[in-house]
Formats: sequence, structure tokens, C-alpha cells
Amino acid sequence: MIVSKAVARQCDLGCLLQQPSYKKKQTWIIAAMMLVLAGLATSSALAQAAEPSSPIDNLSFTINNVWMMLSTALVFIMHLGFATVESGLTRAKNTCNILFKNTLIPAIGLLTYAFVGFNLMYPGDSAANAYFGFAGWGVGAGAADLTPAYNVGYTYWTDFLFQGMFAATAATIVSGAVAERIKLLPFLAFATLFVMISYPITGYWKWGGGWLHQLDTPFYDFAGSTLVHSVGGWGALVGVIILGPRLGKYASDGGINPIRGHNMPLATIGVFLLWLGWFGFNGGSVLSADPAAVSLVLATTCLAAAAGAVGAAVTSQLISGKPDLSMALNGILAGLVGITAGADQMAAGSAGIIGLISGVLVVFSVLLFDKLRVDDPVGAISVHLVCGIWGTLAVGIFGAMAGMQQFVSQLIGVVAIGLFTVAFCAAVFLAIRATVGLRVSPEEEVEGLDLGEHDMAAYPDFQYTYIKSYHAREI
Repeated sequence: MIVSKAVARQCDLGCLLQQPSYKKKQTWIIAAMMLVLAGLATSSALAQAAEPSSPIDNLSFTINNVWMMLSTALVFIMHLGFATVESGLTRAKNTCNILFKNTLIPAIGLLTYAFVGFNLMYPGDSAANAYFGFAGWGVGAGAADLTPAYNVGYTYWTDFLFQGMFAATAATIVSGAVAERIKLLPFLAFATLFVMISYPITGYWKWGGGWLHQLDTPFYDFAGSTLVHSVGGWGALVGVIILGPRLGKYASDGGINPIRGHNMPLATIGVFLLWLGWFGFNGGSVLSADPAAVSLVLATTCLAAAAGAVGAAVTSQLISGKPDLSMALNGILAGLVGITAGADQMAAGSAGIIGLISGVLVVFSVLLFDKLRVDDPVGAISVHLVCGIWGTLAVGIFGAMAGMQQFVSQLIGVVAIGLFTVAFCAAVFLAIRATVGLRVSPEEEVEGLDLGEHDMAAYPDFQYTYIKSYHAREI
């Protein structure tokens, strides 16, 4: 079974090494590289499998796979970025709770993705139809799955880990939007079902070769503006609506009371960790170390992020009269989300335009959701849902795949995935609310979830004064 998220590209390094001038001048470098890389081939299964056609092929396969493993590590570090952004943009009394959720989400995500999700998202020949397929419980690899026979860019295990990191990201997006008032165990139950069932099914529709991939003009989502980000954004929107706003956020006369994040340095660190991780998120989605493709993707990714920061900063300045750091930070994330669907298709100018529009959109979206009394403490819905949709549609407007047919396919994918995700998340959240409950008590919300859910304090030297002041304000 061959599982892939896109058509992997062959590495050009083999052509370079075959040039006579290079062989003559750099023979000692090749020899040293081969000695080092030989130490990586520790798998007995790989040793017993059919050998690659030449040492050059083996070197290319190894370099591709190492880049994919590095990209996996970069995506993994994004979970630390999400944890610090979410905790920094919320109140100190809920910090342990938020960090606990963001610690358990990647752990649960990897386990459930291994048990069910991976084979649900990539059923291969076991696919029952274009909408659903399942290759069986658990993960495992044969000897050929550890060679280029599986994929020229990576082994089975590299594929599983890379995809598993993506899966956990979708649940992390929901965490930020429902922060500061959701019960811990019910949220973790939701995250388990979300990563195990909902995310893999819609992922199969495109990346697993399902019906969206089979359209006459296939739906296109290079690294997940819709399949990861807007999926998480839809789950976040449903959760926020069912939960309701935090106490004290909206006044009875219709006013909006800002609830400030307690640690902007922490939030800033988190955003830069996420930007760093996006080098793997998008760069790894090339699925090989192809120098031309990877370098283009990393350039368009960074240009969109930079333009998003400028777009959000200028927009917030024009609206409020003051530069807003939280908006600038979300502008970076908005640009990253916006470019993710077509990072491999865009010229530099198009990437900048997509990022700039994303940065402007995220500011107006945050303000709009506040007016609609949709309380999202970190702006996750605006960043991941709104800009995820925009970035997906932008594939049909800019770059190599632009055109009306492509735009229609993009729109079909956005609507179909949105409807399924909303229905699934609403069913799960409502079932949890009707059984074990979804929201903490008002007293626990005022006191803080750190004490109520964990009997801990992130900042024990300041916690009593902090809680006392919030009791006095009755929020």
C-alpha cells in the first residue's frame, strides 16, 4: 500500500552527483557522506529488502527521508508554540489547565492516529468508496515499506509520524477558542474523537485519494489550509457557540469588556515557534528534499507571514489608533494559514498579496466575532477558519492553478468539509453537554481552572491576590 499526501518529487541531487567535474573534485566529500549516512541504515528489514538501483539512489532516498524527519520535528515544536500562545493570551489563573490540555493533545493525537486515524485517512486499496475507507486497526510496516518502493521521499514510519503531527494540530486549534471555561476531561474526550474520526475522514477525501481528489478539476490543498486549519476552526466555532462566552466578557447593555492576556512575551515566543514550525509544516509537505520545490515553499511561506504581520498591524492601527501586538501576532499566523493551501503554486508577489489580505481579514474577523458575542480568547476562529477558507479559495485566484474551474472545486471542498465537520463536532459537543456536562461552574471559572481542575497554580506567589481581585470584580 502506498500512502501519500501529494505527488512526491524526485530529489535533483542525483543529477548533480553524476556530473564528471563534481566527481573529480568532490570524491572525498561523497565518500565521507556515504560513511556517515551508512550508520542510519540500522533497520534489519531495510537491509533484507531489495537494494536501490545504485548508491546515488540510496543517497537521494536517505536525504529525502532525513528532511521529512526534520520536518516532523519542526511540526512537533509547533505544539509548544500553540501552548505558549494560548496561555499567554489568556489569564494567569488558567495557565496550568491550558498547558495540560496542550500536553495531552499531541499524546492523545498520536495514539489515536496510530490506532485508527492513519488507516482511516489512508486506506489505500481497502477504501470502500470515495467517501470512506479503512485499512484496519493499528500501524505496521513491511520490509518494502522501509525502502523507496513505498515512496521515493520517505519510509512508512516517517509518513505516519509526519501525518500524526498534523492530526494533533487540528485539535489544538479548538483548545484555544474554548479556553478558560471548558471542563478538562470532556474536552479531552472531544479531542480524542475529533482526531480519531472526523479529521481522518475529511482528510481522506483529498489526501487519501477520495472524492474531492477525484473531481474533474481536483480540489487542491497543499499543506492544509482547509484540511487542517479550517477543520480545526470549524470545531472551534461550534465549541464556542455551544459553550457560550466567558463570564464578564459581554455586558448586559451590549458592551464588550476586553479580557487581557496575562503574558504577551509568552504569546510572542509562541508565535515565533509556530513560524519556525511552519518551515516543516509547509516545507515537509513537498514530501521530499527537492531543492527547487522546498526553497520555493519556504520563501512563499515566509513572505506571506511577513505580509500578514504588516497587514494586521496597519489595520489595527487605523481602526484603534494604537498598534496592537496581539493583532500583529495573529497577522503572522493568518498569513501562514492563508498561504498553506497553495505555498507550492504561488509566485513571491502572489504570496505577499495572500498574506497581506489574511492580515487584514484577521483583524476585521476578530472584531466581527466579538460583535456577534462569539468569545474566542485567542482569535483561533479568525486565524484558522476565516484565513483557512481564504487561503484555500486563493488557490483558484492566484498562481499556477488559477481559474474558474479550480475556484469552483476549492469552494466545493470548503463547503463539504465544513458541513461534515460542523455536524460531527456539534453532535459530540451536544452529547457531552447532555451527559457529563461541558462547562465548569461559575465559581470555578471565577476562581480559575488551575485550582478547580488541577489544584495547582502556575504562579503560586501571585495567585491569591490575582483571584481575590477577580472576585472583587465579580467576573
